[in-house]
Amino acid sequence: MPGTSLAEGAYAVLACADADEKARLAGRVATAWRASELTLLPAGGAAIAMPDRPARPAAPELLAPRDMPRRAFKGARGRIALLHALAHIELNAIDLAFDLVGRFAEADLPRRLFDDWVAVGRDEARHFAMLQTRLKTLGARYGDLPAHDGLWQAATETRHDLMARLAVVPMVLEARGLDVTPGMIERLEAAADMESAAILRTIYREEQDHVRAGTVWFAHLCRVRGTEPRETFQTLVRRHFRGALKPPFNEAARRAAGLEPDFYEPLAETRDRGAPAGAAFFVN
Repeated sequence: MPGTSLAEGAYAVLACADADEKARLAGRVATAWRASELTLLPAGGAAIAMPDRPARPAAPELLAPRDMPRRAFKGARGRIALLHALAHIELNAIDLAFDLVGRFAEADLPRRLFDDWVAVGRDEARHFAMLQTRLKTLGARYGDLPAHDGLWQAATETRHDLMARLAVVPMVLEARGLDVTPGMIERLEAAADMESAAILRTIYREEQDHVRAGTVWFAHLCRVRGTEPRETFQTLVRRHFRGALKPPFNEAARRAAGLEPDFYEPLAETRDRGAPAGAAFFVN
């Protein structure tokens, strides 16, 4: 284990360039934290500055979203492209979770918040490992195809404010996963790829827990700061998320995760043509 604190462990996850080792290290940090083997901050209580960007492997090639080739869900190559895109999202999700716990470790926050977000990071690491294993079974691996470089924008835009981070990452990006994952599962099952479909079912089920953690802690911070949750959410999303929220929404899954339609429906507007379609960059 790198260091004796969660903040040091989070930094180590972000600084790890090897994708498979990043996932393994995330799991080890989560296990140590759950076993109370780590303090929140290093001895002396000094904060650790998180890197501006996480380390990344040499492959895949990272492209601007507008330069990404269009994916067609056809045959084995199409399924590989889909699983590769999801693995890339999961790798970013590992870093997003550990960036949150490391970046805001010095804030006066309940331990349960860190418990929840370490658990999210552990889930994301397991999701990446499952997708990587499935890709290898299909004769591929993460890094074989290009991937877009837009996902870390959410971390950069909200690095100053935990409430903004919760609004944009779990309550927008991860909630988007609730909207689109059922359709992916149906397409995989129609292609008789039951193994890949089963992985996505696990991811979909755990996504709801991640969105629920976001809504719970967002509401907690609103109570602490004395702000109205719905209006605060909409203000933060308009300020920090480039793009509109894309319907149709999976209202039942969102509601089960604590996200009511009056939070997000007013944000489903025609996006600025000059802004990237950020709502497509969901986090599983």
